[in-house]
Amino acid sequence: MKTVNVKVDAEKVIGRIKPMHGIGQPPITGLSNSMFHYLKEAGIPYSRLHDVGGWMGSGLYVDIPNLFPDFDADEDDPASYDFAYTDKIIEGLVNVGCEPYFRLGVTIENAHMVKAHRIFPPKDFGKWAKVCEHVIRHYREGWANGYSFDITYWEIWNEPDDCYTNEMAAMWKGTPEQYYELYSVTAKHLKSCFGDSIKIGGYGHCGVYEYAKDKDLEGFSEDTYIYDFTISFMHDFFKYQQKTGAPIDFFSWHVYDNCHASTREDFKVIAEHADYCRRILDKYGYTNAEHHLNEWNLHTKVKERDSIIASSKTLAFMLMMQNTSTDIMCFYDGGLGYSPYRALINPDNATPYRAYYALMSFNSLYTLKNQVYATSDDNDLFVGAARSGRRALIVMSNPTDEDVAIELTLVGIPQGFCEIHRLDYTYRYAKTGETLDGGRLVIPAYGCVEISVFDID
Repeated sequence: MKTVNVKVDAEKVIGRIKPMHGIGQPPITGLSNSMFHYLKEAGIPYSRLHDVGGWMGSGLYVDIPNLFPDFDADEDDPASYDFAYTDKIIEGLVNVGCEPYFRLGVTIENAHMVKAHRIFPPKDFGKWAKVCEHVIRHYREGWANGYSFDITYWEIWNEPDDCYTNEMAAMWKGTPEQYYELYSVTAKHLKSCFGDSIKIGGYGHCGVYEYAKDKDLEGFSEDTYIYDFTISFMHDFFKYQQKTGAPIDFFSWHVYDNCHASTREDFKVIAEHADYCRRILDKYGYTNAEHHLNEWNLHTKVKERDSIIASSKTLAFMLMMQNTSTDIMCFYDGGLGYSPYRALINPDNATPYRAYYALMSFNSLYTLKNQVYATSDDNDLFVGAARSGRRALIVMSNPTDEDVAIELTLVGIPQGFCEIHRLDYTYRYAKTGETLDGGRLVIPAYGCVEISVFDID
């Protein structure tokens, strides 16, 4: 068994714990939000509302064609809108303290090659923007018997850069230039209506896989991006918005890379995606824009959805991404069903899979707000720490197949009264009754440990 040295200095605050534990769609069952309590218990900060309800939003939820069914209707008339079903989701999320992250657009049409329905560009971009305005007014300003919810993030469409071939275009059947214009028209209109009270962005970028793969090739230049369509789309999008003066408060992107990632070397590739997105935002002058990894999944195999492999990888990844420039992450997804993506709640018995508890553990850090210095001398042992007042918390994940012995060096943290939770073969995120034995403990293969220390100086 190898020994790993971990040092935590509670006197050295290095930043804030960011919301790395958001999710995609929530666990709805028909019209029931009876499982939303799991979001509250895990402190899930955001639920991104994309693909809600499945195929074309089940014709009911979130999507603009569901909220405004007849595009030829009067966009200023409340009678033209149908908010009933989406209201139930929004109410349910707000009631459990999970902020909706609202995607203005449509659900993916995976059977588009048979017949596409709603993934074409709107026939009037200006009118579409006004429809979006009224959706926002309904949920923020009470328009059309609505609400006064403080919903911050409004995302314009999702993955329009999947249109590089007609066979692949499950989200956008228009040209890149049509999407650039739709974003510009909509973002400028919404900002003129709401100013800085909301944040407008997009576009659910498919990913910069080719950059991460080819960046070390001889002669590679970040300015030579024509070789990959999605990266070309990204640069041309920013050029267009820069030229037209369109606001970008946040840029959203996705990654489904390294499907068997388990070590820092594997994860590092994804961290490079984040670094690239930050540099490109800065390159085009959007230095104050946030960037969100609002779809990610480590492609856990279906048979492993309730395994400690899933929980340790999930927690390790969040701990690593906390130290990148990424501002928000949303795990794809929190919905119910039989898919390797839906790896949080078991639809058979309505109980959490182990990966859910990884999000819960990260929330323990998030609740304390202040990130403090924490480091490991082993690249494959992930650690994060936080403090608030006289309480400190240390979270560690070992996403490898080898047990490790931890030697803790603690600064500003007594080795007195503490609570230790474990998430491994034996424990499903449970308090163990252990105490710190001279700063030593063992983390088994694919295990996670959370140490809460009270009454620090």
